[in-house]
Order: sequence, then structure tokens, then C-alpha cells
Amino acid sequence: MDETGHKRLFVVGLGNPGRKYIGTRHNVGFVVLDVLIRRWGLGEGKNGFEGLTWQVVPAKPAVPETDGGAEAAAVTILKPMTWMNCSGRSVSSMLKFYKTVPERMLVVLDDSALPTGKLRCRKNGSSGGHNGLDDIIRACGTEEIPRLRIGIGQPPGQMDLSDYVLGRFGKSETEIIDVAAEHAADAVEDWIFGDIERVMEKYNQNS
Repeated sequence: MDETGHKRLFVVGLGNPGRKYIGTRHNVGFVVLDVLIRRWGLGEGKNGFEGLTWQVVPAKPAVPETDGGAEAAAVTILKPMTWMNCSGRSVSSMLKFYKTVPERMLVVLDDSALPTGKLRCRKNGSSGGHNGLDDIIRACGTEEIPRLRIGIGQPPGQMDLSDYVLGRFGKSETEIIDVAAEHAADAVEDWIFGDIERVMEKYNQNS
């Protein structure tokens, strides 16, 4: 519980800081957080934990999937500004400050192994080769970290993966990602007011 008596949860979106990286495939985690920030009317973030943070007790969505009497939660949103490959430094600093465990955190990130726009949620497991998640796992010392992946597709031909993830979506891909980001934001809300199993059942079925 926090000082207001609410349980506290954490939502972390992964990406790279700076205007140069806005709209790149590797910043899809930031995009999903932007949807939530806009949806919840949060405005500008504050500096903290080598990142940008927002604090909110979101209202429960009036949809059947989240009806179940779940208690309101105080949610800390974090965009690490440490660069993708050092995301663990920011995340572990936040968790230590709140004296909490990684299981109370949902990490939102891109995944080149999934088709563009597909969602996949897992409650634990390896990084799957994602450098940002890999650094978080290393810093936290556990793979018991819930994560929500958004597919960005695979690089064409012989294109290097690092060049691909730092590139921008084409027009048709952007339309798909815009829809996927809204669905991913819905999934985050379902996680906050439900549980990871519900999110996996609902959002993994078509992935």
C-alpha cells in the first residue's frame, strides 16, 4: 500500500530518449505509455529514477472485462531515459525506492519476432534477445517480470536488426501500430484492474 492506502503497481515503457528516436520501432513502449498518459489526462512527467515518471490512480474502465470489484491502484508510470540498453538502471532504482518486487511491474516493449501489431503478454521468461528487457532482468536478478510485447515485424532481406529497430514505420505499418498501441493500453488497464492471467488469455489468442 502507498500513503493513500492503495496498492501500488508500476508500468514501464521501453525506448530511447530524444527527438531523433520518436516514431522508431524500438520506441513502441513509449508510444503505449503516451496513449495511457493522454487517456488519463496526466500532462508532463516529472524527472525521477533517471527517467520520466507519472503518478495516477486511474478510474476503472466501464467495460465487462474489467468488472470484478478490483480495488483501485496507485500506478507509477516510468519512461527510462538511460537509453534502451541501460533500462535496468532506471527500473531497479525505482523498485528499490518503493521497496517492492518486479512482479508488481508490467514492462511494455517492442518485439521483432512478432508480426507487426500483434500483442503477447507473459508473466516471466527470458528477454528473447531484447537488450532493454535483458538489462532489466540482469539488474533485478530475476526473470519473474511481467511483460507486454508489441510486434514490429522482422527486418526485410539482409537488413541488420539494429538498423531496423531504429528505423521508422512505413505508412501502412503506422496505421497498424496506432491500433495496436490502443489495444496495448487496454491490456495495461486490464492488468491493473485484473491480473496477468486474464490479460494473457484475452490478448495472446490472436498472437
